[in-house]
Amino acid sequence: MPAITVDDITVLPRIPLPDPATARARGVISRTLAPRGFEGEGFPVRRAFHGVDLASLDPFIHMDQMGEVEYAPGEPKGTPWHPHRGFETVTYMMDGTFEHSDSNGGGGVITNGDTQWMTAGAGILHIEKPPEALVVSGGLFHGIQLWVNLPAAQKWSPPRYQDIRAGEVGLLASADGGALVRVIAGELAGYTGPGSTSTPMTLVHATLSPDATVDLPWRADYNALVYVLGGRGTVGPDRIEIEAGQLAVFGPGNAVRIAATANPDSRTPNLDVLVLGGRPIREPVAWAGPFVMNTREEVMQAFEDYQAGRLGSIPAVHGAPTTVVESDARAAEE
Repeated sequence: MPAITVDDITVLPRIPLPDPATARARGVISRTLAPRGFEGEGFPVRRAFHGVDLASLDPFIHMDQMGEVEYAPGEPKGTPWHPHRGFETVTYMMDGTFEHSDSNGGGGVITNGDTQWMTAGAGILHIEKPPEALVVSGGLFHGIQLWVNLPAAQKWSPPRYQDIRAGEVGLLASADGGALVRVIAGELAGYTGPGSTSTPMTLVHATLSPDATVDLPWRADYNALVYVLGGRGTVGPDRIEIEAGQLAVFGPGNAVRIAATANPDSRTPNLDVLVLGGRPIREPVAWAGPFVMNTREEVMQAFEDYQAGRLGSIPAVHGAPTTVVESDARAAEE
């Protein structure tokens, strides 16, 4: 799980320990295990937010851990062309390579440590797939895709695309020097990640060496989630055990503690986690398949607009797939 690494972590800025006089450690209020499934043309995923109430996730909607899988030649898969409206998709690759194209002219190739940040806004069509060379050769594939909700006032904003290179990510070290912290978006300990977010949020990928601990200052007005990509450790002041595929949801406070086990599995010696949080939007959510809106009527309008071709058209690229596939409908209303 390389993402982006450094030869000497000791040269990085250190995240200062929270001030005991003002720090309020966040306790863990739930711990869930992500079930396994398949997405797109059949690549394996773990549904990171399964079983967690949307109110606890707000402003986030959905997250898949894609892989970790070692493909044989001919096996790598992606997604066909499909529509979105009303939210943002964040695709972060740790291993492997993924291509993105959309009907707004955005797109590119991301690999170890790169991120694609797509604001669907008023509506867009897009496709994600492994490049032909990877299909032929096979290889390791591991990443996440996160869906970030947009407030009602921004759901009709023009679509946009951000191509975030691994070298742009903010790099920090824990106070004990045992953890590498990558700031992808938002602010952490006075350092800002390159991702430009429509919804105020912070997204961090941390790798902890065995027995390392990281205490992260965390905005009190943000929620706080920790998802384990690999390894084992504990979270919170009560040292709740957590392992690969589990999501911890934290209660109120302004600091998040994560610790790696001192005696790890030899196959996954480090603890790799995503830490994310944002300012809750606190608006009604109507979600069906690829559309996240505020009312059922808006979702139905999105389907009608898509079927009428008002969400964009597939670019005329020689040899590109031209079939648009609708996601399975899923409705969730609050």
